[in-house]
Amino acid sequence: MEALLILGGLLLILAGFIWLISQAFATSLLWGLGSLLPPLTLAFVFSHWRVARKALILSCLGVIPLIVGLSLLASRDAERLEAIFSLRWLPTHTQPELAMSVRGKLNGREFAPQRGEIINGVLTLREGQGFFARQEVTIRLRERFEGALRMDVLPDDIGTLPEVEIAWLSQDQQLPESRRLDRGYTLHLDLQPVAPNKLRGDFHLVLPPQFETSLTGVVELYTDRLRYLDGQVDRRHDSRDTVVFVIEDYLQRRHASRQVTLETVPTFTLPADELELDVQAQIKGERQTFSLRLGKSEQGWQVKGDDYPPLAESVDAVVSARKTTEAVNAETPPSSLDRRLRFSMEQVLRNPGRYQHLLMRAHTERGGVAEGRFGGLDSEGNLIIRRVIRGPGEATYNLAPGEIVLLELVEP
Repeated sequence: MEALLILGGLLLILAGFIWLISQAFATSLLWGLGSLLPPLTLAFVFSHWRVARKALILSCLGVIPLIVGLSLLASRDAERLEAIFSLRWLPTHTQPELAMSVRGKLNGREFAPQRGEIINGVLTLREGQGFFARQEVTIRLRERFEGALRMDVLPDDIGTLPEVEIAWLSQDQQLPESRRLDRGYTLHLDLQPVAPNKLRGDFHLVLPPQFETSLTGVVELYTDRLRYLDGQVDRRHDSRDTVVFVIEDYLQRRHASRQVTLETVPTFTLPADELELDVQAQIKGERQTFSLRLGKSEQGWQVKGDDYPPLAESVDAVVSARKTTEAVNAETPPSSLDRRLRFSMEQVLRNPGRYQHLLMRAHTERGGVAEGRFGGLDSEGNLIIRRVIRGPGEATYNLAPGEIVLLELVEP
């Protein structure tokens, strides 16, 4: 709806301007040429008001739906409006993602790959952006590795060796041709980890003469399908790894713990604007199922309804330290450790961080009782109490201090 209003307003403004220019040309050739410049256009309007007023009124009518459309867009998707005015939709020249300097021939043709990855033991160098690469080299490693990777294979080597596959797409073909071999070639790899998710180093591959393939240089390879921007995961990148990262981050913040392990995530197709997924995860050792809706905005993928605060890096460390302190001081008199002795509403409002994640019970003036973990204070000073309910859910209570008649701290 907003797009139609904005487009309609722009068309009316453009139609009024074209009509105004035609009226200027009808008056005289000099006025017509001069009205193409904005200052002289205004001069024509003032000096020939009777002729120009209808065209000017038409343009002014176009301003109304334009403003209404922009207002609706700002209220529904402010980031998209900001992107429009900041001209982020214009094409820009970007630097290559990977520093590739490997060169050579593949099947007798020049080969200069722009993309590379090594995921699940499969190294891929690819040239071309289509579904099928124009040219591609795939090396399937037989052994798992962690960190750096160094490997040397000679033509006379025997045993279980990596499988090498080359593929190319000719101009008169719709499907690529490929060749495979598992011995008789020369391969040298010396790759070192580069934070956060790359390997970089020397690459050298020579196949038997009939394959007309020889490559050498320095390669840079992704080790997963996450992309990073300013040190943070780029949520705008369409990949399964990005969606899994978003779900994991959401569950960690939702349960205020990093003890979250995704077990099953169903298959889905990208690119997409929305996803509905049923996932299983281990939350602090307990298996749970979650039905999640994800959407993609200007900022990237996010779970619908996600308003949980960022998870502190030391949440689990604080919990662990608290348990250790309690164990060490088990013989200490309870009065020195029990925070319930001096607990009050004023103490919570004065120092909410001291009671973070502790179990509380709030009795309201309406007779209700809200029991759960204390989540701090919101922007309006209300107490946040979270309670995990049966199944994949959580109830959040936002209670104003004035409506609480009794606040109890259930645990020390």
